[in-house]
Amino acid sequence: MSEIREPDWLAREREYEDDLERYGTIPELFERSVERQPQSDAQLYKGGIYDRSLIEGDVLSPAPVGEYASISYREMHDIVRHLATGFREIGLGEKDRVGLLSNTRMEWAQADLGLLAAGCVVTTVYTDSSPEQVEYLLSDPNGSAVVVENEQLLDRLFEVEDKLDLEAIVLIDEPTESYDRESLYTLADVHEMGVENFDETAYDGWIEETHPSDLASLIYTSGTTGKPKGVRLTHWNFRSNVHQIRRRIGPRDGEPDRLSIDAHTTAISFLPLAHVFERLAGHFLMFGSGAAIGYAESTDTIADDIAKIGPTSGASVPRVYERIFDSMREQASEGSGGALKQRIFNWALDVAKKYQMADDPGGVLGLKHALADRLVYSDVKESLGGNIELMVSGGGSLSKDLCQMFNGMGVPIVEGYGLTETAPVISVNSPDDIRPGTLGVPLEGIDVAIDQSATLEEDLEDSDSLVGELLVRGDNVTSGYWNKPGATERAFVEDPLDRDELVAPGDLTASGKWFRTGDLVEYTSDGFLIFHDRIKQVFVLDTGKNVAPQPLEDVFATEDRIEQIMVLGDNRKFVGALVVPNFERLRSWAASNNLDLSDDPEELVNDERVISWIQETIADGNEQFSEHEQIKKFALVPEEWTPGNDLLTPSMKKKRRTILDAYQDRVEEIYGDE
Repeated sequence: MSEIREPDWLAREREYEDDLERYGTIPELFERSVERQPQSDAQLYKGGIYDRSLIEGDVLSPAPVGEYASISYREMHDIVRHLATGFREIGLGEKDRVGLLSNTRMEWAQADLGLLAAGCVVTTVYTDSSPEQVEYLLSDPNGSAVVVENEQLLDRLFEVEDKLDLEAIVLIDEPTESYDRESLYTLADVHEMGVENFDETAYDGWIEETHPSDLASLIYTSGTTGKPKGVRLTHWNFRSNVHQIRRRIGPRDGEPDRLSIDAHTTAISFLPLAHVFERLAGHFLMFGSGAAIGYAESTDTIADDIAKIGPTSGASVPRVYERIFDSMREQASEGSGGALKQRIFNWALDVAKKYQMADDPGGVLGLKHALADRLVYSDVKESLGGNIELMVSGGGSLSKDLCQMFNGMGVPIVEGYGLTETAPVISVNSPDDIRPGTLGVPLEGIDVAIDQSATLEEDLEDSDSLVGELLVRGDNVTSGYWNKPGATERAFVEDPLDRDELVAPGDLTASGKWFRTGDLVEYTSDGFLIFHDRIKQVFVLDTGKNVAPQPLEDVFATEDRIEQIMVLGDNRKFVGALVVPNFERLRSWAASNNLDLSDDPEELVNDERVISWIQETIADGNEQFSEHEQIKKFALVPEEWTPGNDLLTPSMKKKRRTILDAYQDRVEEIYGDE
């Protein structure tokens, strides 16, 4: 591999000195933000959607129904330190593991910071967990207590409570009925005890006693297969990753117009805080940078909440960006003149892609872009609140086409990459050099190595690229899994660089063992990472050819006829796919062509006319791939895959084995002729 050509922006990043960069803990990070901007908005919360016990207890003022109110950093700080004291008063303290079972909302963040300030270890539980999963996620870490959002989740906890050894349960919302339980408190109860017993010297002492190397959280992998593993993450794992990210997208002296996350940022938060991506990027990073965070009511109300919050930033997964794009496309064809509006929209998308890809987009292209902005892009940006400066995509692979379109329209999206085990960010595109289709350059302070024993057969655009399993090390990398020494040992490599097939490009800055990501990644000659697939998801046809499903699936992310797709073919003669049609688009097509289609989704997916309609899109997408990678046969399925039907993880990744099991009959349709 030839010598890496380091861009100027990366050299400036290496010289960047962050005023936050010092060895410390998460509570100290929050304390410094409070000191810097006590009067600035910290949290924005919506009225009329929860029976918040903190409002019933007069801790918070109610927001108008359906509207947002705010609290400052000073007000949030008061809540956090009183909760920390209250948690201590109910018997929780240093190194106690405490579960958080709640949807993303302002109290989640307050309870998290309060528990960490009290010296506790926070273990997260997804709200769509079954009673058996709740039991596992609380019993595996031997949880001492759990903070629960509402009575619905409390009832789920009660189903397995006798199998747990809980000292306390804290309910975020005010209950509608009385519970005769001494160990059950509301969050307002805990706060009130904190107010009555608060001692600033004691509070400061708890924070000083917590060491950066102490365990801060156990975050359980979402478990696409098997039981989740509890990833041990220390305060410094999180803190170091905050600093690493701020070097890439934080504020810079002398560059006031640079896109960044800073004290002027207003972020929207809606992904699960139980997942490491939102916990770090939408929570610790934002509070450490002095940003304000507005909490969406739910994923169903994002459009309305964005309009009211007017965020400048936020983090999301590819599936949400796909839905935003689908909504834009649907709106472009609605009402009178729908066909003309659709043509203008498609023209504007083409201009956006060309504009984003151009080295110097001037002249005719610049004029076209200005016209497209007036006709299309301005409406798109207004639908996103009108203030978006920088969005982050993670938690999965974002379609290159989709990223180009958004960036070309003036909605900057930087794609990044990481894992729970890396707290989580390994790399992210710089606002100075956004390259759709890549994951950016590894963050400063993170070493990467490429194990070339895992390879691809396809030709690469960059002949100097290295391809193989990505190995990483750095201060953000976990030391291993909770109570799983075998899994921990298998996840790390002691010293891989003495083997010929392993290469560590660039200068090494970290030390210690290397973590195996399990991901097949390309390292380009200029230092950018390109994701190909999870190694365990790359399958081998019975012809011996390797196929990575993710690039195939990404191609169809912007196709208006396909809602979701999963490629398959392990040990088969050819590549097949399970496809969820875009039912709204399908019905519009049927109406415009005077076709009488059934209202029953099961009948729709077996209708030959519908199958032919999807086949046209599959054929177009296939043209981008070599013969053995092309989808030869597919089967349509009648329902969208969601976390609710257990076909996606809470972080919106496909549960491939579960999907295969659910649609085994459709798989047999594809491969029955074999």
